[in-house]
Amino acid sequence: MAVRPVVVWPDERLRQPSVVIETVDASVRELYQDLVDSMYAENGLGIAALQLGDPRKMFIVEPKLAGRPESDPPVAFLNPEVTWVSEDQQDSEEGCLSFPDIYVKVKRPMRCKVRAMGLDGQTFEIEGEALLARCLLHENDHLTGKLLVDFVGPLKRTMIKKKLMKVKDAADAEA
Repeated sequence: MAVRPVVVWPDERLRQPSVVIETVDASVRELYQDLVDSMYAENGLGIAALQLGDPRKMFIVEPKLAGRPESDPPVAFLNPEVTWVSEDQQDSEEGCLSFPDIYVKVKRPMRCKVRAMGLDGQTFEIEGEALLARCLLHENDHLTGKLLVDFVGPLKRTMIKKKLMKVKDAADAEA
């Protein structure tokens, strides 16, 4: 298990279709551990498999945010499905590991319910409110190809792309 580099937009791997996970096997558990290691290395609250270039339909969320003890491992969501969202909305700045140092104001439902399979192969449902709802919806968006830049207009999208291309060019020059 390892810290893997996070895929940064405009890399097209972030738009690839997600693939349903049929069984929880060693490769799924290895992906989970890579997600955990990579998320903590980047100080994230959640991360989707597509952000590591893996098309499997999975994301994880930091345990405390998910209402679990801090000592618990991050919560794995395999084949997640948003089953309900509230009508009341929250409008807040959102960041993303695939958009380093970029923050975008995004309007999202205040509460949501997500059904998913856990690493134990069992289906579970979680209801999130405020930051947890935002995180669940954000990570699930990754699995449907929806990204932070899809919430902004064309001018801001161009500005974000230029900024991230400069960062990429600087990193390539150092390598």
